[in-house]
Amino acid sequence: MDNEKQTLDIIEQITRNDGTKYYELANIVMNGRAEKAAELGMIKEVRILKLNIPHSSAVTVYEDYVNANYTVPPMNLKEWVEYEKPAGKVRDAFNEILKANRIISKEDNAE
Repeated sequence: MDNEKQTLDIIEQITRNDGTKYYELANIVMNGRAEKAAELGMIKEVRILKLNIPHSSAVTVYEDYVNANYTVPPMNLKEWVEYEKPAGKVRDAFNEILKANRIISKEDNAE
Protein backbone atom coordinates (compact mmCIF):
# COMPACT_ATOMS: atom_id res chain seq x y z
CA MET A 1 0.00 0.00 0.00
CA ASP A 2 2.91 2.39 0.61
CA ASN A 3 3.57 2.93 -3.12
CA GLU A 4 -0.06 2.72 -4.22
CA LYS A 5 -1.60 5.97 -5.48
CA GLN A 6 -3.96 7.31 -2.84
CA THR A 7 -7.33 8.82 -3.74
CA LEU A 8 -8.27 11.56 -1.28
CA ASP A 9 -11.97 11.89 -0.53
CA ILE A 10 -12.23 13.01 3.10
CA ILE A 11 -11.60 16.36 4.77
CA GLU A 12 -10.33 16.00 8.34
CA GLN A 13 -9.64 18.43 11.14
CA ILE A 14 -6.62 17.37 13.19
CA THR A 15 -5.92 18.77 16.64
CA ARG A 16 -2.24 18.89 17.54
CA ASN A 17 -1.17 18.15 21.11
CA ASP A 18 -0.73 21.88 21.74
CA GLY A 19 -4.45 22.40 20.94
CA THR A 20 -3.98 24.08 17.55
CA LYS A 21 -5.92 22.64 14.63
CA TYR A 22 -5.35 22.14 10.94
CA TYR A 23 -7.19 20.64 7.97
CA GLU A 24 -6.07 17.70 5.88
CA LEU A 25 -7.34 15.72 2.91
CA ALA A 26 -7.27 12.00 3.46
CA ASN A 27 -8.99 8.71 2.75
CA ILE A 28 -10.35 6.04 5.07
CA VAL A 29 -6.96 4.32 5.46
CA MET A 30 -5.19 7.57 6.27
CA ASN A 31 -7.98 8.49 8.70
CA GLY A 32 -7.45 5.18 10.47
CA ARG A 33 -3.75 6.02 10.87
CA ALA A 34 -4.69 9.42 12.29
CA GLU A 35 -7.04 7.72 14.78
CA LYS A 36 -4.18 5.42 15.79
CA ALA A 37 -1.87 8.45 16.17
CA ALA A 38 -4.45 10.00 18.52
CA GLU A 39 -4.61 6.78 20.56
CA LEU A 40 -0.81 6.82 20.82
CA GLY A 41 -0.74 10.48 21.88
CA MET A 42 1.01 11.76 18.74
CA ILE A 43 -1.93 14.09 18.04
CA LYS A 44 -4.83 15.05 20.27
CA GLU A 45 -7.71 14.10 17.97
CA VAL A 46 -8.93 13.76 14.41
CA ARG A 47 -12.43 14.56 13.17
CA ILE A 48 -13.94 13.86 9.79
CA LEU A 49 -15.60 17.04 8.54
CA LYS A 50 -16.64 15.92 5.07
CA LEU A 51 -16.91 12.51 3.37
CA ASN A 52 -16.87 11.76 -0.36
CA ILE A 53 -15.76 15.19 -1.52
CA PRO A 54 -16.08 15.82 -5.27
CA HIS A 55 -12.94 14.93 -7.20
CA SER A 56 -12.21 18.35 -8.70
CA SER A 57 -9.11 19.51 -10.54
CA ALA A 58 -7.94 21.10 -7.26
CA VAL A 59 -8.21 17.71 -5.53
CA THR A 60 -6.15 16.18 -8.34
CA VAL A 61 -3.40 18.81 -7.84
CA TYR A 62 -3.21 18.16 -4.08
CA GLU A 63 -3.54 14.39 -4.53
CA ASP A 64 -0.63 14.36 -7.02
CA TYR A 65 1.48 16.38 -4.57
CA VAL A 66 0.71 14.03 -1.66
CA ASN A 67 1.35 10.91 -3.74
CA ALA A 68 4.68 12.28 -5.00
CA ASN A 69 5.95 13.37 -1.57
CA TYR A 70 4.42 11.13 1.09
CA THR A 71 3.46 7.53 1.78
CA VAL A 72 0.64 6.19 3.94
CA PRO A 73 1.99 5.77 7.45
CA PRO A 74 2.48 2.15 8.53
CA MET A 75 0.19 0.57 11.15
CA ASN A 76 3.04 0.57 13.68
CA LEU A 77 3.38 4.36 13.80
CA LYS A 78 6.62 5.80 15.14
CA GLU A 79 5.78 9.46 14.43
CA TRP A 80 3.01 11.63 13.04
CA VAL A 81 3.90 13.51 9.85
CA GLU A 82 1.98 16.69 9.09
CA TYR A 83 1.89 17.32 5.34
CA GLU A 84 3.41 20.60 4.20
CA LYS A 85 1.35 22.78 1.90
CA PRO A 86 3.89 24.77 -0.08
CA ALA A 87 2.94 28.23 -1.29
CA GLY A 88 1.72 28.42 -4.88
CA LYS A 89 -0.19 25.81 -6.83
CA VAL A 90 -0.48 23.25 -3.99
CA ARG A 91 -1.62 25.67 -1.27
CA ASP A 92 -3.97 27.42 -3.70
CA ALA A 93 -5.54 24.07 -4.64
CA PHE A 94 -5.86 23.07 -0.97
CA ASN A 95 -7.59 26.35 -0.08
CA GLU A 96 -9.88 26.01 -3.11
CA ILE A 97 -10.94 22.54 -1.88
CA LEU A 98 -11.72 23.85 1.61
CA LYS A 99 -13.73 26.75 0.17
CA ALA A 100 -15.64 24.58 -2.33
CA ASN A 101 -16.64 22.25 0.52
CA ARG A 102 -17.59 25.15 2.82
CA ILE A 103 -14.96 24.32 5.41
CA ILE A 104 -13.59 27.88 5.28
CA SER A 105 -15.21 31.02 3.88
CA LYS A 106 -14.45 32.33 0.41
CA GLU A 107 -12.36 35.14 1.96
CA ASP A 108 -10.26 32.91 4.26
CA ASN A 109 -7.25 30.70 3.67
CA ALA A 110 -6.04 27.72 5.68
CA GLU A 111 -2.76 28.24 7.50
